[in-house]
Amino acid sequence: MKRIFFILATMAWSLGSAQAQDAISGQPSLQPYEQDTISMEDDLQQIHVVATRATKSTPVAYSNIGKEQIARNNYGLDIPSLLALTPSMIATNETGIGIGGTSIRLRGTDATRINVTVNGMPLNNPDSHATYWYDTPDLISAVGDVQVQRGAGTSTNGTGAFGGSVSMTTAAPSADFCGEAALSYGSYNTNKQAVALSSGLMKGGWAVDARLTHIGSDGYVERGMTDLKSYMLQAAHYGPSTSVKFLSFGGKAKTYLTYTGVTKEEMALYGRRYHTEGQYETSHGSYILADGTHVDYYDDQTDNYLQLNNQVILNHRFSEAWSMSMMGFYSYGYGYYKQYKDARTLLEYGNLGITDSSIEADMIRRKVMRTHTTGMNLTAAYASERLQLLMGGAWSYYTSPHWGELDWVDGFEQTAISGRWYDNDVNKQDANIFVKSTWRAAEGLNLYADVQYRFVDYAAWGVNDNFDWNTMQMQPINVDEAYHFLNPRVGVSYSFAESHNLYASAAIAQKEPTRSDFTDRYMFAADQTKPKSEILFDYEFGYNYTAPRLQLGLNMYYMRYKNQLIPTGVVNDSSDALNVNVPKSYRCGVEFTAAWDVTRWLRLGGSATLSQNKILDYVDMLADSPTYGENLGKMTIAYSPDVIASAYADFHIKGFEAVWRTQYVGKQYFTNNEVEALTLDSYSVTNLDLAYTLRTPSAKNVRFGVTIYNLLNARYCSNGYGYSYMWGGERYDEAYYFPQAPLHVLANVTIKF
Repeated sequence: MKRIFFILATMAWSLGSAQAQDAISGQPSLQPYEQDTISMEDDLQQIHVVATRATKSTPVAYSNIGKEQIARNNYGLDIPSLLALTPSMIATNETGIGIGGTSIRLRGTDATRINVTVNGMPLNNPDSHATYWYDTPDLISAVGDVQVQRGAGTSTNGTGAFGGSVSMTTAAPSADFCGEAALSYGSYNTNKQAVALSSGLMKGGWAVDARLTHIGSDGYVERGMTDLKSYMLQAAHYGPSTSVKFLSFGGKAKTYLTYTGVTKEEMALYGRRYHTEGQYETSHGSYILADGTHVDYYDDQTDNYLQLNNQVILNHRFSEAWSMSMMGFYSYGYGYYKQYKDARTLLEYGNLGITDSSIEADMIRRKVMRTHTTGMNLTAAYASERLQLLMGGAWSYYTSPHWGELDWVDGFEQTAISGRWYDNDVNKQDANIFVKSTWRAAEGLNLYADVQYRFVDYAAWGVNDNFDWNTMQMQPINVDEAYHFLNPRVGVSYSFAESHNLYASAAIAQKEPTRSDFTDRYMFAADQTKPKSEILFDYEFGYNYTAPRLQLGLNMYYMRYKNQLIPTGVVNDSSDALNVNVPKSYRCGVEFTAAWDVTRWLRLGGSATLSQNKILDYVDMLADSPTYGENLGKMTIAYSPDVIASAYADFHIKGFEAVWRTQYVGKQYFTNNEVEALTLDSYSVTNLDLAYTLRTPSAKNVRFGVTIYNLLNARYCSNGYGYSYMWGGERYDEAYYFPQAPLHVLANVTIKF
């Protein structure tokens, strides 16, 4: 009954706009960017990445998050907590407090199918397609604005947008000399220290910005430590018609591995903060399990990663009608996991020379990778009174060796464990060209067309980290695939009676498989087939009402897939989801959003997504599944809730702000068999933001804030995984969860001068 009441209340609040503006409250908005081309004057405030952005005449569903809203949520949490403020978006976290192992899902689609760019540079890892937010620590402090497009959206760079895309631009240097210092501290020793300085516009047209940040936390889950250090440095030169920007950002991350989750039985025995990473048996361990086993924990069970991102951006205006933007980029990454493994079969580690499968030993192993990504983007823009035209392309090259080393093996001398127990390499080229146009055919009527050709060449070779007991050797990798994708989009939008807008669009998007789709397929597949590329046919229809105090809207979508790669519930050794192609599936739903300025000091709003996410004629092809080979008919796609809803109330007067936010997420299945034992329960979580901003003679302003997370102390889990299998004629269902922290707080003070 409570669930029904919550949904009805939210829908009553949210019969509204997919494009509600944030002029007063700073809430996420779908309002368009008023310019489609780069203006040198406005570039001091905002760099527009027109090639990947939607405007008010673009017939797609999207949300804009502006600088004010970003600042309100910049206490130290990762970017997914900010993105979760937009419709149909869910944020997940492994440590329980929004820092560390965070990710997102949009319309039920996981992060490997959500395209993420920064100034047009792809941020998704080209190999895994995932975005590891803690590898770019405190990126939120460098971001000037964010646009989230839902569905196929517009042409973009990098991996295909199968659930949506996130386009971020970094903030331009300030026109005036200024600085900022911020301190945060809260529950579980969560803390942030940041300092930033801007030179302002100097003689000769130069401006320089710099930022240093440290973020740390003990985490809600035991040993869920996070230690993030980051920097951002940019220098820009502005001329009468040309601007050049040099940008470098990145940092070093060290996080305790928390990706194994915890079962409900373990939570009942040891509490919700328990997990097993780094745990090993020892006769004199200081911790005792329920069965009397003595255990201890390896302190350095960590993920360590360094990532440096560098960009050079050139913007030039040839005339009132023509402009051009070009960017070159290079990213370097190096990192490794350190893991204590208890009683490992040494036959699995070929560098040890062991041939007897009965020999076991404890060990500390290191899984290493080094990445180089380089590329360039080029866009030309033409704008007249009735026609807006964009054309351009992008190219990137990625290479990444992966290998494994042993730091220590019980009973072995150091000289006997040298060498690599696996070693493989990856090369990937990704190139695209596109043309998109918006033509004002009549007053209020805009026709939109967008076509992209994308070429992907992916090769991986060597020996993987999986030991195949069928062949009694390490799994070989031999992937050499080329893909040619043509992605067209068409649409129409019609504005009438000043406040009303209708739009409709149809799009095709295609996407290649991820690394684990190739390398880990043998772990569950009953055959030796390769994964297929996916095709999405996306149809969207929307209506918006925009008035000075009220914005309402509705977006309906039908996303039909061919060979969609869907999660099976099984994960690999690094907790990456393993996927399987299904021939026919769809996602369809209705998205409501709204914003109402009740008074000058009170704003109410929210969003609600009601959806169906189904596989047609699902045949279970997981080799060890209890229903292997059966046609199960129409099944719900894993990790796809039928309801995502949120509401907020924003009170603001004379420097004081209070924002109440509540989000509800419906039940999710871990697998595609609709097994009740393998589900993530529905949950509702409420946060309260309180802040007061004052001006002083010596500072531009001082902002004191505190956020109370999970205000109503809900006991919920934001993510998990699970699977079914047969063993000895018995069926087993195993489910693992990531519990989130109960009520906790994070306070902040930010001084701007």
